[in-house]
Amino acid sequence: MDRNLVVGSIVLGVLGPLLGSLAGCAEETREARLELTRLGSCDDVRERVRAQAIADMEARIESARQSAMATTCSDWDRGVEDAAGSPGAPPPPSSGGGGPAQSSGTNNQVAGVDEADLVKNQDGYLYIVNDGKLRIIDAWPPEQAHVVSETPIEGDVRKLFLHGGRALVYSSLGAALPYQRECTYGYGCSFTGDGRPTKLTVVDVTDVASPRVLREIRMTGSLIAARRIGAAVHTVVADQAPAVADLAYWPEGLDICSNALMKAYAFERLRRQNLEQIRTSEIELFLPGATDSLDGELGGSCEQFYGAELGDGAAFTSVLSLDLPALPDRPDPSSRGHMSFTSIVSRPGAVYGSEDALYVAVPREPPGPNGGETSAIHKLAITAEPLGAEYRGSGRVPGHVLNQLAMDEHGGVLRVASTTGHAPDPKAHSTLTILREQDGALEPVGVVDDLAPGEDIRSVRFAGPRAFVVTFKKTDPLYVFDLASPEAPRVLSELKIPGFSTYMHMLDDTHLLTIGYDASDQGSFAWFTGLLLQVFDVTDPAMPVLAHRHVIGSRGTSSEALTNHLAFTYFTPKQALAIPMTICEGGQPPSYGQMTFSGLLVFRATAEDGFTELGRVVHPPQSGVDCSNWWTQATSQVQRSVFMDDYVYSISGTLVKANALPSLATDLATIPIAD
Repeated sequence: MDRNLVVGSIVLGVLGPLLGSLAGCAEETREARLELTRLGSCDDVRERVRAQAIADMEARIESARQSAMATTCSDWDRGVEDAAGSPGAPPPPSSGGGGPAQSSGTNNQVAGVDEADLVKNQDGYLYIVNDGKLRIIDAWPPEQAHVVSETPIEGDVRKLFLHGGRALVYSSLGAALPYQRECTYGYGCSFTGDGRPTKLTVVDVTDVASPRVLREIRMTGSLIAARRIGAAVHTVVADQAPAVADLAYWPEGLDICSNALMKAYAFERLRRQNLEQIRTSEIELFLPGATDSLDGELGGSCEQFYGAELGDGAAFTSVLSLDLPALPDRPDPSSRGHMSFTSIVSRPGAVYGSEDALYVAVPREPPGPNGGETSAIHKLAITAEPLGAEYRGSGRVPGHVLNQLAMDEHGGVLRVASTTGHAPDPKAHSTLTILREQDGALEPVGVVDDLAPGEDIRSVRFAGPRAFVVTFKKTDPLYVFDLASPEAPRVLSELKIPGFSTYMHMLDDTHLLTIGYDASDQGSFAWFTGLLLQVFDVTDPAMPVLAHRHVIGSRGTSSEALTNHLAFTYFTPKQALAIPMTICEGGQPPSYGQMTFSGLLVFRATAEDGFTELGRVVHPPQSGVDCSNWWTQATSQVQRSVFMDDYVYSISGTLVKANALPSLATDLATIPIAD
């Protein structure tokens, strides 16, 4: 017998049972159930965490093995050019009394579902959280705008809600982690929070000059999302998984130039070592929960957990629901009826909130044994009696979900747009899936698949029976979908133009107002060349038309509104659009431009006439704002803006300015908001 055949037979004899075991494990994972079940004891939670740790470990090992198998010595040092940027760019890991007659509010995704933000506007007052304080500004009349009170809040203040004479302020406790920032857009970042515990401070603001802290709730988890529906506030946080020590994901001393069989043997041996370590390690449970300053512990009980056979990691995602105005301001047993706590053994994900439910889209990380990329969608129905978020069912969509705007509930179904892979991978493509709750699960009833091969989703907007999806590699295809029949969704049209949109806003029923990046096609990739505002006429959804296009600045121009829809303000009564801006000019790709403006730009934006600049409000640039930010990390000195009648208020991390629309270059008031 040939010597090579003998050696091959011996190696296969050793590897066969091991690889068979790995394949069997993968098969079990594929067949496991996605639905969540209530866990009855701490032992159940501990074993579910152990099972998820095993599943996560095996998926990471398999991902690393596939990478090793696909890598040869000849391409070990080969450089890579980003398909949507430059080579070597970082990868994605007249005022009067009585208050204004009209004013803008938070740019919420869903009408009637308020989103927590750093500013709230009510009755001529601005409520702003910044620099460790809740500040209340009497903003009307604008010429006399001034701070009326400052309430210190423990921690790094983040966001707030305002309802029923009370403010609910969110802050993060402990030192900020390096390079950790809130993920709002979802391209190149994950919805995992900032890694710090969350504090909720309830403040009585009925007397704006003398607010009173009523109670404080400390949560073990990191803030992911929060929604207010009426008086009820639902806060989603994430707790880290219990750690298992001494796990490794790359075989020590592995020669990347070795043959496939030796690589497979090394990874299988490592998998078995990790498996033994997880199975024999003591899993110490640090259960997620909350502590109320008035009424003690909330949550932290093993009987309140849900988990799935096909899990999404060993971390915890929890929802704290509370009735904001009904909470007593003193110790009272009735508090328990106004708060509830629910946890899932799962890593966090993008959160979408309708008036009736919260949906969490959890990507499977890393992809499964066959490289298949999927996301679980968990539905938590919002209940009033008793107050809480009740698990209703789970479903699955291919790929990953960009952000909350890629999900929408309408007519009893959930519509989800997702992408498998990333540009410029030719296998990348997108899918639109419609799911309906049936028998305790979210079952797909309609699918449009294989959209835009080689591209990925950059923005999504649902509007009644229509959906608008923008994908990108070198140009911006705007897809228009007909979703009137959930069982038969279909693409109505596709419009290709340069650049792409990162956020789409319904200007009216038949026009889209978008913000994004202009781009210059370079053959195998595209340069980003400036900020792009557009108006699309979708009166005839089968023939969308680019009606207006306005480019601001050159390469490096940035705005927080590019990656955070809460920074985008369109005030319909005045047809006014306010955009925080860092404008850079003169840059020729691959070079970035030089900063020429930092502040707020205000336009009149209409379907008929497009964009007319009304003026600019200057906010001097501070450290950290420049022209070289990577596109997914768009920033600007101004963070938010608020309209009141014919006036606009621009809010940065240090200042609030009030300006009149007819003369935006003149500051009527400048209010410091940082010590």
